[in-house]
Amino acid sequence: MRLKALTAIGACLLAACSTADEPVAGGNDTAQAVATWDGFVSNTIEQWFALDPAFAVYQGRHDFDGKLPDWSEAGLKRKADFLKNVVQKARTYSNLTPQQQFQREYIIKVAEGQLFWLEDADQPHRNPAYYIGGGLDPNVYVARNYADPEVRMRALIDFFNAVPQAAKNIRANLEMPLPASFSKYAIAGFGGLAQYYTGGARQAFADVEDPRLTKEFMASSARAAQAMQGLADWMKQHRDGASRDFALGPERFARMLKTTEMVDIPLDRLEAIGQADLHRNQQALKAACAEFAPDATVAGCVEKMQADKPDGGPVEAAREQIPELRKFVEEHDLVSIPGTEEAHVAESPPYNRQNSAYIDPPGPYEEGIPSVYYISPPDPSWSEEKRQAYIPAKDDLLFTTVHEVMPGHFVQFLHSNNSNFMFGRLFVGYAFAEGWAHYAEEMMWEAGLHKGDPETHIGQLSNALLRDCRFLSAIGLHARGMTQAQSQQMFEQQCYTDPGNAEQQAARGTYDPAYLNYTLGKLMIRKLRQDWTAQHGGRKAWKAFHDKFLSYGGPPIPLVRQQMMGEKTARAVF
Repeated sequence: MRLKALTAIGACLLAACSTADEPVAGGNDTAQAVATWDGFVSNTIEQWFALDPAFAVYQGRHDFDGKLPDWSEAGLKRKADFLKNVVQKARTYSNLTPQQQFQREYIIKVAEGQLFWLEDADQPHRNPAYYIGGGLDPNVYVARNYADPEVRMRALIDFFNAVPQAAKNIRANLEMPLPASFSKYAIAGFGGLAQYYTGGARQAFADVEDPRLTKEFMASSARAAQAMQGLADWMKQHRDGASRDFALGPERFARMLKTTEMVDIPLDRLEAIGQADLHRNQQALKAACAEFAPDATVAGCVEKMQADKPDGGPVEAAREQIPELRKFVEEHDLVSIPGTEEAHVAESPPYNRQNSAYIDPPGPYEEGIPSVYYISPPDPSWSEEKRQAYIPAKDDLLFTTVHEVMPGHFVQFLHSNNSNFMFGRLFVGYAFAEGWAHYAEEMMWEAGLHKGDPETHIGQLSNALLRDCRFLSAIGLHARGMTQAQSQQMFEQQCYTDPGNAEQQAARGTYDPAYLNYTLGKLMIRKLRQDWTAQHGGRKAWKAFHDKFLSYGGPPIPLVRQQMMGEKTARAVF
């Protein structure tokens, strides 16, 4: 799933960004603006938007339309200085209510987490994902009907006009040679964006009849596409000298967990926790296979489940699964579903197919904009056998739909968009979001989805095992010297992942070291549910637990635990 709030680490945009001679963002607060805690929060959000307008647009603030982050060295420094200033100023407020103290820690952790990616991990210079996921996607203007087509088209022209300078900054920043998996991702990402700028983006505005606007749109999209294709070609030129230096290293990896998710435990213990969950799910898979395919090996059993493909393809099947899942959630009273919005389903665009599925939810400032659940087709360069294996089985897809829509991300964002704390609506953390969605898969099975059908259970477990291998691969790749080939082998042999998905997942682990957060978050939520419901009525309290958990927005889960359990300190408990 793609969540811009998780990865937005950009700075000020080209069309309206500060110059190097202007004051550091955060250093020009007025006394009136920050005299109260609420004033500080509001002022911080507005400065955050000014420094990262692409993030603001994604959240529905269309007064920032058309702008891209300033990825120059000066712009990156301004963002870092701003984040440090947020942390420093937040800590000066005293006499806060308990709720405000929680909000302060929430803001500090988001700022510290973004600082980690910006400075400690040095993503602007080492990782093209920083840019591909940080503002170059124009889907907001194309797919969200927040205004008339002419209005959105003008905004997209401004966006396209900003892309060439952004591309120059990206080329100046990225330090070659990059790891091979990074280069492959960048070539697909930048090249896919180039195709989209002059393909799908143009097609979306084909009905606009203003000839002057259309001419300007065609010219600006061509220049933007040329800039993106130039980046892709530049990456291709450096493939031969690709490095293998993708690992954060054990110390930096541990800092990542502590800084971004407040998880501060030894890596040996963390790895043992992941191994235990892998073993738990492998044993459950063996038991389910004994019912579903008693004469087959476990691998053969999973192949049998995977051979049961959805009629009409996964996009059409997912559309049919959503109302079925909503009915189950409502009949079993599992979690509140705010509002009447429904999620749409579509095939993912070519520039964003590095993962099999994701959801694009509207931001809290949007009104009447639907969420879109995207499903990726297989890579056309693969063999026919590999492409067929990549297409999800109907029960595998069922739990992907649980994860992305009902009651996963879609429901989670309905709740976060209704939070009383605007900062919590905007900044939903990786482990909170992915942990909840992955937790929802197992919770739906436990609640009786398909009434114990073993094939359905194998579909749920195949998703759980995939996330277990992500957990162990993240640690292995970044702290244990694991190679990408060894990671792919683990996905295939330990988690029964098809070769195409295994190849993608191993590659993703090199440039997304935090993708262990799916299982990390799930395990913290399961433990919190166990402890909280023990005091509030057991199984009957599940809905109350879910609603309360989702009410906090999306901070690090240890902060939520501290609030829900009334503990003195925020800590990770598994």
